[in-house]
Amino acid sequence: MALPSSPRCPFRLDPEARDIHAEAELLRGAGPAARVELPGAVPAWSVTDPGLIRRLLTDPRVSKDAHRHWPRYIEGRIPADWPLRIWVDTPNALSAYGEEHTRLRRLIGAAFTARRVRALAPRIEEITAGLLDRLAAAAASIPRDEAAEPGGPVLDLREHFAWVLPLMVVNSALGVPEEAHDAFRACIGDLFNTNVPGEKAVAATAEVYRLLEELVAAKRARPGDDVTSALISAHDDETASRLSHGELLGSLLLLIGAGHETTVNLLDHAVVNLLSHPEQLALVRSGAASWSDVIEETLRHQAPIATIVMRFPTTDIHDAETGLTFRRGEALAVNYAAAGRDPGVHGAGAADFDITRETRREHLAFGHGVHFCLGAELARLEARIALPALFARFPELALAEPAEKLAPLESFISNGHRRLPVRLGTTDRAGASAG
Repeated sequence: MALPSSPRCPFRLDPEARDIHAEAELLRGAGPAARVELPGAVPAWSVTDPGLIRRLLTDPRVSKDAHRHWPRYIEGRIPADWPLRIWVDTPNALSAYGEEHTRLRRLIGAAFTARRVRALAPRIEEITAGLLDRLAAAAASIPRDEAAEPGGPVLDLREHFAWVLPLMVVNSALGVPEEAHDAFRACIGDLFNTNVPGEKAVAATAEVYRLLEELVAAKRARPGDDVTSALISAHDDETASRLSHGELLGSLLLLIGAGHETTVNLLDHAVVNLLSHPEQLALVRSGAASWSDVIEETLRHQAPIATIVMRFPTTDIHDAETGLTFRRGEALAVNYAAAGRDPGVHGAGAADFDITRETRREHLAFGHGVHFCLGAELARLEARIALPALFARFPELALAEPAEKLAPLESFISNGHRRLPVRLGTTDRAGASAG
């Protein structure tokens, strides 16, 4: 992607997200926050400075509720087919403010208690082993003339592993029937696409809500020891903490969509970074570094959620440290991709992938303060199980295309690749040699 040497004001964010890090570097050069234009010519601030992000995320004068605090939305100036509308329309903890945010966060927090997360470990191990078996079988089923290249045939690791594992895990926690897995998988991607036509965004929203209604009906008929059943009970509760029907569906959407996407991109980028930096992979294999080091540096280097929308000052806010003033009702977008590579925190080599970096854990990939991602430990647990299992099973795993040639998702929200083509190698340490 060819970018200008300096951003105009406002800087139009690339909806195709062809190079989010080059874009982030330009925005950092414009200051701790820069005026940008979102799809549909919607103005906003892109906040890139880690310190400023922390201050705004913990400032009680910053709201996420467009219905109450975004004048452009309240006045009807955001069209019904705006591609990002679901990010401000849906009532859940991601779009709530104040006491409503506290109430909704407490209710969905049941999905991520330490007990529930620990209890999922055996299931994650089981899912991982099954998917690795399926990968090996898929490679073995390809005709030999199509698999003649050294290292074996090309498979899409994102489609067959990185995408599927987190979806199966979150669906297990939520009690989603197995026959509904593929349907949710098919429509979730469009919710994060920032380059999708308006009519397609509307259709994707309608379809995901149809699936959520079906899920609630199924779990109401056959409740279980799962998060969906617990949220339905909160919906039926007669106390002040009860969930409305819209909040019930919105909370399920948040758990299925946002919780899934973060882990997919974490796995995706960890694999790409290790395979394109063999000296870093060697450190892990030798025991000189840990898989936790890989995970934290990946989160810093490639924030799975690059930019999150939207927040709104409830009154004018002057930030004394930067000298910036954010006016009441102006839209704020938090640029986690830029913050992760901030040279003021991570030095001149902030763009480099280095699992021994002293500041690898000093990132904001999961948010901060009361907005810290409830699913952070589950994402880390999935990665701690899945990554070593993948590299142990296929020790000759290799990228089938150079890392710089991998096409990014068309999203400045979700930071991942459209495909992750790999060769598994000739050795399968589960038992057989393909040679």
